[in-house]
This record gives sequence, structure tokens and C-alpha cells, in this order.
Amino acid sequence: MKKMTMTTKILIWMVAGLVVGSLINAFASEVEFIQTYIVAGLFHVTGAIFINMLKMLVVPLVTFSLICGVCGLGDINKLGRVGFKSFALFLLTTALAISLAIGVATIIAPGQGFEMAKASQSFSAPEAPPLTQVLINIVPSNPVAAYAEGNMLQIIFFTILFGICILMVGERGKSIHEGAEKLNDVMMQLVTLVMNIAPYGVFALMAKTFSQQGLGLIVPMISYFGTVAIVLILHATGTLMLLLRLLGRVNPLTFLKKMRAVQVFAFSTSSSNATIPVTLRTTEKRLGVDNSTASFIVPFGATINMDGTAIMQGVATVFIANVYGIELGLTGYLTVIGMAVLASIGTAGVPGVGLIMLAMVLNQVGLPVEGIALIMGVDRLLDMMRTAVNVTGDATVTTIVARSENSIDMATYNDPQAGIVEEVHLPHEAEAKRA
Repeated sequence: MKKMTMTTKILIWMVAGLVVGSLINAFASEVEFIQTYIVAGLFHVTGAIFINMLKMLVVPLVTFSLICGVCGLGDINKLGRVGFKSFALFLLTTALAISLAIGVATIIAPGQGFEMAKASQSFSAPEAPPLTQVLINIVPSNPVAAYAEGNMLQIIFFTILFGICILMVGERGKSIHEGAEKLNDVMMQLVTLVMNIAPYGVFALMAKTFSQQGLGLIVPMISYFGTVAIVLILHATGTLMLLLRLLGRVNPLTFLKKMRAVQVFAFSTSSSNATIPVTLRTTEKRLGVDNSTASFIVPFGATINMDGTAIMQGVATVFIANVYGIELGLTGYLTVIGMAVLASIGTAGVPGVGLIMLAMVLNQVGLPVEGIALIMGVDRLLDMMRTAVNVTGDATVTTIVARSENSIDMATYNDPQAGIVEEVHLPHEAEAKRA
């Protein structure tokens, strides 16, 4: 088990939970001991603790990663032309991604017709506030209260302003920035720790769900997985390439060919941060982007650009709403789009954080966080696909901005052999080889 990847572990425990839950549903649905002490006891407690651990990470993770992302710009002057262009494009691609996700998911309607009767009976969706009030509530009157209540819209707004002001005070703010980076490293380690127990949490959540609902739940899960995969492909090969053609005025096919190694690396690591060295090398050596532009935009994008995660959030929200039989309406979907765009700013590029942000989005639109249990089993594989889309978006925006600033060598971009390498090494492997 120690030699297995996290993906393999989660898939194994997911299948185990599915099998155990289905067997209980088929042969022990009336056995009081199993239902009381196993399903409502062991499975429920373990799953609930895992869900709470995910929710526990949201506020500190968003805070420290946001501060690091904003302060990573360096000099306050870099919040000028290049900073504005890259930031605006990252938000635009994220908004387009989740809009596409909600649109396609509304048409395909994953989870439609499968209502979790027991869950929906005990859950009452609160009335959504008007859009004007949502906009007003973005600005916190009391930041401490916002942190205490976990109001993510207000936390994100305050933290961005706080990070900008750290840059504005100059040298005196360096110690705060360095402290935030250290705390962010600790939070990354905490995320890793929580994700290490994810297989067992997935087992408990899947076992409880299937023991109550049976094998009939497989159908909407397949529809959810397929919908997310379709939207990810459409966004990576359609939306992003259209922007690259129209705004960057370069050949998208050349771009996709040169991005293969980055996409494979991102797929295998499920981490935008771990892929930064490979993304930087590809944008500079293979695509011809100037070092000053690439080194600024790529790490920035790894922090705030989460197109793949936004797509997952959009499809998952529609899926969970259909499963629980809850109608979100136009206001609800607009809220999801806004929340996903803002949440992408604070989403760190590490495996599994998408689920943490999904919990925030579900809370905001009044959907049960427990619905995450339905998608946990297949999320790890989708996480690998999402990361490949994320790094593709990072390089797309880098190329577009570099093109607009005339900081890209088009001869290098159009040369199919430029910067080509035989193989890509993990950082520690490369260091060992040099030693």
C-alpha cells in the first residue's frame, strides 16, 4: 500500500466502499445492528470527520495562499500593465470555464431523476439573498467577524486588499510576506496530511451512501464524470485556443503540440505548483516567451488560475442540485459563477483543494456539503485532468500577454524543435542526476 499512488489508493477504497455499501443495502438493510452501529455509527462518524477536516482548511488556506499570490508580484509597480492584463485574463478564462460547465451540465443534466429522498427530507434550502445584497456583502464591515463566521466572499476581498497594502508599505511589509509564505507552507503540509487519509474518508462516505441508496447511484456518478470530462476537453481545446487565436494571434495547434510534456507532468502530479518548473521552461524555451514575463505570470497563474477546478465546481453544483431535487434558479447559478471566480484566486495548486473550495460554493448557494460524498470517489482522477487544463490556461495567458507586450520570440514559437528535451525529470531526480 505504501508504494501505491494516492490515485490508486482512493480508487481501491472507493470500489471497496461501493461494494460494502451495496452488499449492506442488498442483504442487511433491515439488520438493526449493522444499520445502527456500522452505517449510522462507524461510516457516518468517519465520513463526517473527514468532511469537517476539509472544511477546516478553507479559511487559513485561502488567506495565506492569497497573500502569497498578491505579494508574489513583487514591486507594487508590477500591478500595472502586465499584472492587470494577466489578472483580467485569468478571471475571464475562469468565468468562461464555469459558464461553459453550467451550460453543458444544464443540457446533459447529470443526476437528473435520482433524488436522495432521505437527505432531501432532512435538508431545507435557505432562501437565496438578492444579487444586490450579495454584492454589498462582499465588503466586510468587520473582518474579524467574517473570519469567525467563515464568510468566504468577505475573507477573499479583505485578504486581497491586505496583500496589496503589504506591497505598498515596502520593506516593512517583507517580514509579513515571509511569515505568510511560511504559514502557507505549513498549510500545504496540512492539506497533504488530510489528503493522505482521504482513501479512508472516501470509503466511509461511499459505504454509507451506497448502503442507503444501492447500486442505482452509479448511473448519476457516471453522468457526472462524463460531463466534467467533456467540459474540460471543450475548454482546453476550444475556449482557450479560441482566445489564443483571437487575442494572441498565434497558431493554437503549435501551442498544443509544445504543451504536451507540461500536460502529462501536470496530469501525473495533480499539482499546478509542482508543474511550475516545467511550465516555465516550456513557455520560455519552447514558446519563446521572455523570462521576465514568464517568471511573473506562470507562478501567479498557478495560484489564482483554476479553470479546471471551476469547471468541476460548476458541474458538481448542477449534479448535486439535481440529485437532491433542489432548484437553484438564475440567481443561484450567477452566485456559483461569481463564487468560483473569486475562489479561484485563493485556490492553491495542490491536489485535492478543489473539494475544499467546492464545499465553500455549496454552502454559499444553500446545497448540502454532504453531497461531496457522491463525487469524492471519482474526483481524484478528475483532479489529474483538471490540473492539465489549469497549466494549459497558465501558458495560454502567458503567451497572450507576452504577445501583447512584444516579449515573445515568434521564431522560437514557430520552430517545432525549439527547446525540445528527451524527457522530463522530477525536481529531486534532476538534482540527483546533476550530483
